[in-house]
Amino acid sequence: MIKYLLTAFLLLQLLSCSSSQAEISEFRGPDRSGIYPDQGLMKEWPLEGPQEIWSLENLGRGYGSPVFAEDRFYITGEVDSLAMLFCFSLEGESLWQTSLGKEWVTSFPGSRSAPTVVDNLLYVGTGMGNLFCVNREDGSIAWSRDFTEDFQGQYPLHGHSEAAVVQDDKVFWTPGGPSHNVVALDRHTGELIWSHPGFGEYSAYNPGKHIFHHGRGLFVTFSAYHLMGFDANSGELLWSQEQFGVSPEKRGLGYGDTHANAVIYQDGSIYYAAGDGNKGVRLDLSEDGTEITEAWRNERFDSFMGGLVKLGSHLHTCGTTTQFLLSIDSGTGILSDSLRAGQGALIAADQMLYYFNQRGEMKLISCQEGILQEVSSFKITKGSGQHFSHPVIYRGVLYQRHGDTLMAFDIRETTP
Repeated sequence: MIKYLLTAFLLLQLLSCSSSQAEISEFRGPDRSGIYPDQGLMKEWPLEGPQEIWSLENLGRGYGSPVFAEDRFYITGEVDSLAMLFCFSLEGESLWQTSLGKEWVTSFPGSRSAPTVVDNLLYVGTGMGNLFCVNREDGSIAWSRDFTEDFQGQYPLHGHSEAAVVQDDKVFWTPGGPSHNVVALDRHTGELIWSHPGFGEYSAYNPGKHIFHHGRGLFVTFSAYHLMGFDANSGELLWSQEQFGVSPEKRGLGYGDTHANAVIYQDGSIYYAAGDGNKGVRLDLSEDGTEITEAWRNERFDSFMGGLVKLGSHLHTCGTTTQFLLSIDSGTGILSDSLRAGQGALIAADQMLYYFNQRGEMKLISCQEGILQEVSSFKITKGSGQHFSHPVIYRGVLYQRHGDTLMAFDIRETTP
C-alpha cells in the first residue's frame, strides 16, 4: 500500500509540474524550428493550388507572420505610420486591434516582427525596437519598454526585427548598442533582470533562441558581427563566434550585419545559416555549455533570412548567391542536393517542405534522405510589395502573408 501511495503522490507531483508549464506559441512554430506538427496533409496540390478558404486585406504594410494560439491568431501591420497589433478568429473575424505607437516607415516600411504568445499575454516588438506586453483577451497594454530611452538601443539599417523570446519568467530582447546590448526582463512587469554590453554592436535582425543544454538554459542570438551565447539566468556571456562575411575595415550599417535566421539546437550542437557572416556552421557545445567547437562550415549554405529546417539528418535552407534550395548532411556539412527555386522562406510539416520564394511562388517539395524534388507549385496573387513573410501552418491550413493581405489555404488530405 505504501508503494502505491508513493507512486500516486509522485504522479500527482508530475502532473502538477506539467500543468504549470507556460503554453508558448511563437515565430516559426514549436521551438522556432520551422517544423509544424500538422499531419494528414496533401502530398500533392491541384494544378491551380489548394483551395483558398478566405483572405484578409487592410492589415497594413508588413512582413511579420501570424502566430496562432487556440482559436485565435495575432499579426502586426503598419497603418498610417502606426504599429498595429490585430487579433482575429480562425475564420478571419476581427476581434480587436491595438496601436503600439510609431512603426518603421523608411527602408522596407512596415511591421517586421511576429508576436510571442505565452498563456494570457502577448510579447511583441516594433520596427522602432520598442517592446510591448499585451493582454490576449482585449489587447490592452500591460507594460512597455522604450528602445532608446530605456536601453540606449541602436538601429540597424532596416529597423528592428526581433521576435521576443520567453522562458519561465523572463523575456529576452536585443536592443543593441554599447550599454544594454542584450537584456532579460521580468515578463510580468518589464523590470530589468540582467543586461550585458555584448560587443557594443547593433542588433542583426535575429529572432533569438532559448535552449536547454544538459540542464543549463542559454540565450543565443546574433549582434551585427557576433553570435553570442549567454547564461539565461545570470546574463554571463559564455562564448561567442565572430562573423567574417565582411572584413573588419569594411564593416558598417548594411555591410555583413544581416543574420536573421534563428539557430537550431539538437543533441549538443548548434546549427546556423548566416549568409552575411560565416554561412552554414555547426558548433558543438562543451558539456557545461561554456565553450564551442566548430565541427564544419559550408560556404554555400548562405541564407540571409529564409529560415533553417532540420528533418532527420539533413538541414535545409535557401541559397542567396546561387538561388537554390539546398540540403546538406548535418553530420558532415556536405551538400546532399540542390533545387533551383529562387530565394525564399522555408518551413516543414508532415515530412514535406513548404517554400515561398521571392517571386511569390508557393512550392511543395519532398525531401527524402536529403534529395529535393518539387511536387507542386502555385502563385500568390493577392497583396503587394516584397514576398518576405514566412509561411505558417495551423490545423491543416496554410497561411501566407503578402504585404497588407493574409491568405488561408486548406491543405488537408481530406476535408471533414
